[in-house]
Amino acid sequence: MAAAFASVARRNQTQMSRVWLIGWMMIALHFVASLFQDIPSIWGTLAQIVGCCALTWAGLLFMWASVPYRNEKSSRGIFVSLILANTLYVGLAISKPELRWAFTPAAVLFGALPLIIALTSQRRVQHRLRWYVVTLYGGLSAFLLVLQSRPVFNLMIAVNAVLFTVYLGCCIHFYYAYRRGTAGAFITIAGFMAWASVFVVGPLMLTFWPQINVQSEVWNLPKYLVAVGMILLLLEDQIDHNKHLALHDHLTGIPNRRLYLDRLSSALQRARRAETSAAVLVIDLDRFKQVNDTLGHHMGDLVLQRVAAIFSSRVRRSDTVARTGGDEFSVILEEPTTFKDASRVGRALIKLLDAPLDLGDRTVQIGASVGVAIFPEDAQDSEALGIVADLRMYDAKHELEHERKEAVHSDPIPSSKPEPSPYAGI
Repeated sequence: MAAAFASVARRNQTQMSRVWLIGWMMIALHFVASLFQDIPSIWGTLAQIVGCCALTWAGLLFMWASVPYRNEKSSRGIFVSLILANTLYVGLAISKPELRWAFTPAAVLFGALPLIIALTSQRRVQHRLRWYVVTLYGGLSAFLLVLQSRPVFNLMIAVNAVLFTVYLGCCIHFYYAYRRGTAGAFITIAGFMAWASVFVVGPLMLTFWPQINVQSEVWNLPKYLVAVGMILLLLEDQIDHNKHLALHDHLTGIPNRRLYLDRLSSALQRARRAETSAAVLVIDLDRFKQVNDTLGHHMGDLVLQRVAAIFSSRVRRSDTVARTGGDEFSVILEEPTTFKDASRVGRALIKLLDAPLDLGDRTVQIGASVGVAIFPEDAQDSEALGIVADLRMYDAKHELEHERKEAVHSDPIPSSKPEPSPYAGI
């Protein structure tokens, strides 16, 4: 299962999948160490420590990979503190069970270290998931302290409590990170819940129903369930990513023509049912070819990305901005709208391009022309609506060029200050 997970993760490499893969390597190490734990020597004890610690390390890795702020310094601090606390406690329980006094500070570390880090970093990170971890390990610390205060200290219950807390934490984190109705999410969350339950059900059965013989592989079934669920999660993420690539422009990240036409069709259907109107704006950039020819395609790409970001930030969430051509953008305005309102939006968008675009070490001056078409006044379907908007956009572009030519002919005497170049400041 670890090899199968590695094969899938290799094709979908993210920081999260790499952490998951390390976790499954720890599970493999746990199984390998278990083969040598019955050796009657120090090597057998060492194998027990490595096997049990690897199991806790894997759970902590799975848990940390699902933290949305895992790259934050305090998140790494909590992760490292839990690694140290778990390793110390498990190592003591297996190698030095007679040191009763050492278990008290070891148990305190479970609750104290995450709490201290959370309190000292709460100005930077305020997230409920962090307080879930603090509460969970605070509860574990209290349980262990109570257990250790009893005359008979049952180490098996203590170690199982540690492992239960680790995998219950995994269940909580995955539930928070993957709240979606997919098979991968359900199987993984259920698998972690079953994995955590093993460390409760197993000791209970051994205590109250010792006559029932359960094969060891039964207790390992949740591991396989989680592995299958994680593989499904990776495949689901890859499918979603492929769908996004198929429906969005790879350069700007906004919808492409295919998604634009689909959304336009849906918008027109909603407008027909509600007997309202919708508008289409077609915006074509001016002097974009000169930017490509003069400065290169890399600079042209930067212009397109900046324009897409500007337009997307200035429309409503219910509207759509799409790149429908090389230097052409289209906007769908939903809800009741008039030609006057849509024209005002169009003028506002192209006015944003009057100022030079700052592209790092260069400044580029471009412009744009816009055409507006209204449903149902101008056309009854998406194709005809797009044609009307295109024609009006070209009319606006030709009118602008005609005005520029007339301005040149009406002023035969050159001004003392020459007209600034479109690339002034480059």
